[in-house]
Amino acid sequence: MTAVNATEYDPATFEGLRFHTAARNFRDGGDSPRDYLERCLATIAEREPVVRAWVVLNEAGAREQADASTRRWRRGAPLSPVDGLPIGIKDLLETRDMPTRMGCAAFADNFPRRDNAAVWALRQAGAVVLGKTTTTELGGPEPGPTTNPFDPARTPGGSSSGSGAAVGARMVPAAIATQTGGSLMRPASFNGNWGLKPSQGAINRGERQTASMTAHGVLAGCPEDMWLIAMAIASRAGGDPGHPALSGPATPPSPRQPGTVAVLETEGWGRLDELSRGVFEQVLGQLEASGVTVLRRSDDAVLERFERSLVGSADLGSAILAWEHYWAFRDIVADNPGRVSARGKRFFIEAAEKLGAEAYEEALRSRAAVKAAYALLGPRVDAVIAPTSTGPAPEWRGDQPGRTPQRWPTGDPAFNFPSSLLGAPAVNVPLMAVGGLPFGFQVMGQPGTDARTTSYARWMGEAVSPVSA
Repeated sequence: MTAVNATEYDPATFEGLRFHTAARNFRDGGDSPRDYLERCLATIAEREPVVRAWVVLNEAGAREQADASTRRWRRGAPLSPVDGLPIGIKDLLETRDMPTRMGCAAFADNFPRRDNAAVWALRQAGAVVLGKTTTTELGGPEPGPTTNPFDPARTPGGSSSGSGAAVGARMVPAAIATQTGGSLMRPASFNGNWGLKPSQGAINRGERQTASMTAHGVLAGCPEDMWLIAMAIASRAGGDPGHPALSGPATPPSPRQPGTVAVLETEGWGRLDELSRGVFEQVLGQLEASGVTVLRRSDDAVLERFERSLVGSADLGSAILAWEHYWAFRDIVADNPGRVSARGKRFFIEAAEKLGAEAYEEALRSRAAVKAAYALLGPRVDAVIAPTSTGPAPEWRGDQPGRTPQRWPTGDPAFNFPSSLLGAPAVNVPLMAVGGLPFGFQVMGQPGTDARTTSYARWMGEAVSPVSA
């Protein structure tokens, strides 16, 4: 098992923190939720000064929750399979016992004293809500202070930066993340996490219903914990209004070999460096050697038409999000002009004002066309696969004076926007590494096929040998 202080990442030997295996020893007293929590707190104390994954920790409250869970396990009456699991909550989501600052100076004193739907569901399931993880400013492109646990000079991704880094640093077995463009999947890729971005609306977002493409999901050290947490939330809080909740087995879906998969290139394909493309191709070779048919865009006209529909997907998704967030964020900026970053103002305000209502409606029609093109792939392939990012985490040392600020300082979202535009489930499998840094492998399904997509991802995680370059 990888030591807590290790920085170089090898997907063949790195093991994320697991909860479901430890829970097997809770009933007989061989281990306990309180002891498990204390191990997590020890790792946080050691690594947090550099990683900076947390905004606030509620250690006293977490110990009380863990003690209550310990008593339930000893009585043989846990509330759920995740009873006692220490979890981080992205600091965009409200928590009754901790402030919700959203990575923004304008919310420095925000303490609503209520729980987001997902947080409420986790408490009902007995999970230990340990703290709030760092997010980028308002979930946008302005980075927070979190560093990558495998190289502090590199970004952990955004906007779920603290959630991804906390799991990658083995501080906790799981954390809640959200995604609008690539806010969950890219941190999963950069931090060596398993990550589930569910079908649109499959997990109740609670108070965060502003945009049509945002989703709650889970980052975890293993696929079993990832699924158990997602189901613990969905089975209690349901889905978004008007949407069915995440469905599937109560236990993690069994690994299942796909028959045919399609490689999705997107605009990011041309931005993959040689080493990153090489390790991805090695994984494809292993899939083919296992008997999986791998389709490329040149092999199938329907896949080629879908690829063409995705041209400009990052700009399309960004435009939709900017317009939908505009109504909430313009008042924040108006009331706090000096407490929102220049990058945030460009992303949330200027982009929306430049777009306008008519162009937004045209963007929605373009998104509908992308969804229609993707639906045609459903009968032809079991899943779509792609890199989760355009390579390992890039370096981020801040904007340089006299230079144009980077548009995507937390990483290129080219491989992430498709699942958000489509409302499709996507799973990151930590199968690859480049230069001692994580580089994720993405499995995407049709909307509503979260369990099946997870089963394919689990099979790949077990059947494919990890690849490093």
